[in-house]
Amino acid sequence: MTEAVQYTTQLQAGLGLVEETKLLLSIYEPGQTSAELYESALSSGLFPMVSARRLRNIVSECFAPRYIKQGGAPHLKRLASEVSTSTLNQLLMVYTAEANLIFRDFVREVYWPHYAGGRSTISLDDAKDFVEQAVRDGKTQKHWAESTIKRMSSYLIGCCADYGLLSSRRSATRDIQPIRIEQSTVLYLAYMHHLNGLGDNAVINHPSWELFGLEPMDVKDELKRLAKNNWLIVQSAADVVRISWQYKSMEEVVDVIIAER
Repeated sequence: MTEAVQYTTQLQAGLGLVEETKLLLSIYEPGQTSAELYESALSSGLFPMVSARRLRNIVSECFAPRYIKQGGAPHLKRLASEVSTSTLNQLLMVYTAEANLIFRDFVREVYWPHYAGGRSTISLDDAKDFVEQAVRDGKTQKHWAESTIKRMSSYLIGCCADYGLLSSRRSATRDIQPIRIEQSTVLYLAYMHHLNGLGDNAVINHPSWELFGLEPMDVKDELKRLAKNNWLIVQSAADVVRISWQYKSMEEVVDVIIAER
């Protein structure tokens, strides 16, 4: 049964916003509300070219639903200046995808299948076809007008470019730039899902891995690589996987990632 409400237009508030997110993470204090962070950002002087209204929108419509609501902000704040740009961008992409399901599904259902099928580019028309089908399938809160479909198609392409999945050149057709998931990203994601209460097999089958083109068997292989560092222990027989988790909190996981940089 199709979900009554799934895709929103919230992605239009900021696409990837990588640099702005890094600045907001530097200001953010654990426990802050969206309104408190906005006030801190407004008085910080770090956004001289951004209007107060636009800044409020960035905080409330982009940063808050992605990183505060989902609980990642405190961990990302610690990691932002410690990990590689690639790792941080991958983590930001994961949280963005969870907050914007239309982006998550576009990457899973269009981007990686195109790459696997030997395509070297993705076009605005590919994105538009995806959005139009989503509207026909009832995956939007209400029927989107043609103008909204066109904008959202552009936003999907732009967001992929912001996270390095597509070339940055402004064109109706962008080159595919497949990314390889970082070891730190694997460790973070695995523990994030585990500590959110998922069972071992549910962790392996979580849709977030598909953002990196990984199928469950690939995820098992990635986790086995982590096991070499004693970060977890993986036992598998047929389709059943059992994982012994070494850390009890995301704070511990972040400590490990920082120590290994």
